[in-house]
Amino acid sequence: MSDIVKLEKDILANVAAAKDETALEAVRIAALGKNGAVSALLKTLGTMSADERKTQGPAINGLKDRVSESIAQRKDALGAAALDAPLACASDVRDQFPHRLN
Repeated sequence: MSDIVKLEKDILANVAAAKDETALEAVRIAALGKNGAVSALLKTLGTMSADERKTQGPAINGLKDRVSESIAQRKDALGAAALDAPLACASDVRDQFPHRLN
């Protein structure tokens, strides 16, 4: 397994495991931040030969795109769950005290 594939699996697992937006932001910074793992790979492109860049460039940029997309989707899912939580709580209260609603 190549380093890029292993890195992608690790990052995507961390994205999926993020329980809230704070944890997800920590994953994003570790992967895509200035000193992140993907950013470090992007920096290596400048030291590669032209032939290496032709093969590694699309692979690394694809990794960045897939990680960014995964983070965006997880953020949307976490945001939707956060919006649904108060609604679920409110319906639980109404179920507990039905006689007070009339």
